[in-house]
Amino acid sequence: MSGAEGRDLPPFRFQPAAEADFERLLDLSVRTMRPQLEALGRWDPVRRRTRMRASFSPMASRLIEAPDGTLLGCVSVHDHEDHGEVCQLYLEPAAQGSGLGRAVMLAIMDERPDLPLRIEVLKGSRAKAFYERLGFVVTAEQDVDWAMELAPRL
Repeated sequence: MSGAEGRDLPPFRFQPAAEADFERLLDLSVRTMRPQLEALGRWDPVRRRTRMRASFSPMASRLIEAPDGTLLGCVSVHDHEDHGEVCQLYLEPAAQGSGLGRAVMLAIMDERPDLPLRIEVLKGSRAKAFYERLGFVVTAEQDVDWAMELAPRL
């Protein structure tokens, strides 16, 4: 994929997730979220599993794979009548900072240009600046998260 600025973005493909992917995606979420949650004093492995289990939907979840099939991350996109909701965007630590997150989000944004996209971002996470660069704005401050939204792009 190539970005809007003509910059090459890392190649990837989406694959549907299955219930059988839960444990490896939970492990990925732990490896990506634990440092941030520890910094906030909110790391709890039972809570991480419970939250992931409650929000994991194979129908809404996608694996993010390299062209050779290597798992690079995952993302869930829930379609609502008046907006899309992006959640559980987790990238392998080695893939972070490579432009992969941008490529994934641009693909998701292109799929639903007529709807706003919403996401919640953990306070203290560098993800907030990432989403702001994509055009998301903070719409609410919650206890431990920022609610952010991207306006329709049509």
